[in-house]
Amino acid sequence: MPSTAGPRIRLRELGLELPDVSPPKGAYIPALRSGSHVFVAGQVPMENGELVTTGRVGVDVTPEYAKELSRLCALAALAAVDSVVDLDCVVRVVKVTGYVASAAGFTGQPGVVDGASDLLLSVFGDAGRHARSALGAAELPLGSPVEIEIIVEVTA
Repeated sequence: MPSTAGPRIRLRELGLELPDVSPPKGAYIPALRSGSHVFVAGQVPMENGELVTTGRVGVDVTPEYAKELSRLCALAALAAVDSVVDLDCVVRVVKVTGYVASAAGFTGQPGVVDGASDLLLSVFGDAGRHARSALGAAELPLGSPVEIEIIVEVTA
């Protein structure tokens, strides 16, 4: 049975903590609030300011590992949200877009992006259900295997 606790408590219950927000690698900001929505720039899997791995899913990176990386990206996206508005102000996750650097013929992008979707559902419960796109790409920034961006609705 899912907890009715707020997202910060749910993260703690899941044994997770928000990472530091990754500094932009270009002319953009990690997250922007506009009205009652926060738009998060694409997040790649970083730890301690470094990209965790590079490569294309289906040749250099397994789909299972890419799914874990997708989850890491979603956690980074939540950190970006929290940098603009307190995470407990999130009313619902509206949209997730996942990009997967894919080997020729790889069609498992939805399964990879499930890592991000599953994390958001675990943290927000029904409010974590969202619209989604899962896209294949030839290459992603810094050679990342996956990139996740989210839009959330907030209060306050």
